[in-house]
Amino acid sequence: MKNLIVFAALLLFTNIYSQSPYKNIMITDENTPSEVTIAHNPINPLNLVAAANIESYFYSFDGGYTWSIRKLESTFGVYGDPCIVADVRGNFYYFHLSNSYSEGGKWLDRIICQKSDDGGISWSNGTFMGANPPHLQDKEWAAIDVSYSPYRNNIYAAWTQCGQHKYSEEGSALNPLDSASNIIFSYSTDAGETWEKSKRINELAGAECSDAGATVLGVVPCVGLNGEVYLTWCSPYGLMLDRSTDGGYSFWEKDVKVADLPGPFRFTVPGVYRCFGFPSMVCDMSVGSHRGTLYISWSDQKNGYDNTDVWISRSTDEGVTWSSPAKVNDDSGQKHQFFNWMTIDQSTGIIYIVFYDRRNYEDENTDVYMASSTDGGKTFLNERISDSPFFPLAETFMGDYTNVTAINGMVRPIWTRLDSNKLSIYTAIVDK
Repeated sequence: MKNLIVFAALLLFTNIYSQSPYKNIMITDENTPSEVTIAHNPINPLNLVAAANIESYFYSFDGGYTWSIRKLESTFGVYGDPCIVADVRGNFYYFHLSNSYSEGGKWLDRIICQKSDDGGISWSNGTFMGANPPHLQDKEWAAIDVSYSPYRNNIYAAWTQCGQHKYSEEGSALNPLDSASNIIFSYSTDAGETWEKSKRINELAGAECSDAGATVLGVVPCVGLNGEVYLTWCSPYGLMLDRSTDGGYSFWEKDVKVADLPGPFRFTVPGVYRCFGFPSMVCDMSVGSHRGTLYISWSDQKNGYDNTDVWISRSTDEGVTWSSPAKVNDDSGQKHQFFNWMTIDQSTGIIYIVFYDRRNYEDENTDVYMASSTDGGKTFLNERISDSPFFPLAETFMGDYTNVTAINGMVRPIWTRLDSNKLSIYTAIVDK
């Protein structure tokens, strides 16, 4: 009996602390990097570009085994929330916040887009959208139309506009009626050279300009099979969605609720500076049986404050109706899974979702897992992809999301690792 107990304990130890089957690559531990993004070049999948807060970018021409590290510059300023996307011609676009000087102060007054046509080595000075003094522009994300619709290669960007950034001496907004938060959208038809006039998309505004759950925040765009533009975001009213069928010119008058969000979408995870349940969204454009299906993944604490879970919902009718949320993480205990991000390999239709996971520990030790689905999001295989756990301290900001990209079976997740107060950025070599 004693030998059996020892064997079981050894087996558990081996399962938890054995190396991941996938080679881990540290991209950098310089300049306190956090909040990551990554994209493949569709023309040359061995070329990847990644970025991290506040002004770092990285490029690889060997499939992610080795990386060059650089700092982004722009006369508009570079101030975090990086988002990298690639168009059908192999150009990369780096979206980020601006810390421009405007009206006598330095603040987040617009969204910047910088372009690279040499695989991420060098970047243009950039163009901008959303300047609307004295409002703040925050938390942008972008998508590119890779369909064969009339809008092919259009670039779509969306973000949150917060009310006036200037306050009276008493601390209240100068115009209380203008202190709400809204989802703002713009698009480019000329590879980011110019941007259409920004416009509000959401039907219901956020009640206040904060990140505590009353705001509308975390919007991500996605392009559908026939060039439809979809936007999803977190709000006090639930996880919301809007749609355009004319290249972003107009959207539905009424927002669609994808799912309820229990409590605020900002919640507490021990050892994490702050934690949001932001969504990510993809459309299956493969030739498989789930072609045209839309998927949205997010995290929340509907199963308890000590049990954050990752969820997915799907739509087979172009976003009109959505399935009941299905759990992505396959653990059976009350542990935290958080900061999820989703992509789809359009050559296979396989869904990949990367997230932080604490199923193996009784404390704040954290692994990185990736879940994959070959049956349209009905079931998921969970795999640990990080070599070893890390133990984060809540006093250090580690970002608000992870990221992942996949093309032709080459899957490259990216995540922030926070060991105590030491930040670094990692990827894993996952070839399916």
